[in-house]
Amino acid sequence: MTSMGISKGKILILATETCAYPGANSVGQAHSSYPTNTFILRVRAPVLFPEYFYLDCFKKGISGIIIMSCGEECPYEGAYHALAKRIDRVYKMMREKNLDIRRLRLTSICTVCNRAFLKEVNDMSVLIEEIGPPEVNAPTSG
Repeated sequence: MTSMGISKGKILILATETCAYPGANSVGQAHSSYPTNTFILRVRAPVLFPEYFYLDCFKKGISGIIIMSCGEECPYEGAYHALAKRIDRVYKMMREKNLDIRRLRLTSICTVCNRAFLKEVNDMSVLIEEIGPPEVNAPTSG
């Protein structure tokens, strides 16, 4: 396991209430630790967040975002595929603003995926330590 030191950058996790959030909860129940710069937001379906939401997060000081979804097991028909397409559009917007697309990650986490959860969080923490805070100056929402 990697060091649990305090990172300078903040990591936002959008965790689906049916899969990833219970998975995050199981990490806590197992008394596993992860970097303290992590903020978990329980969401019904990440597909509900528009493209500019992610850019606004970077502009407001979030260094990395992990979207932890149910993947193909999503209870909302077509939502995962729509989310994947949306994230592709966000990546294009990030490139246009010279933001490293590794700051945004879409992954599937199940209700008992402790190791996968910890790996995603620790990997993002290491990444933002290496690349530093995002620099976003242009307005991102309309």
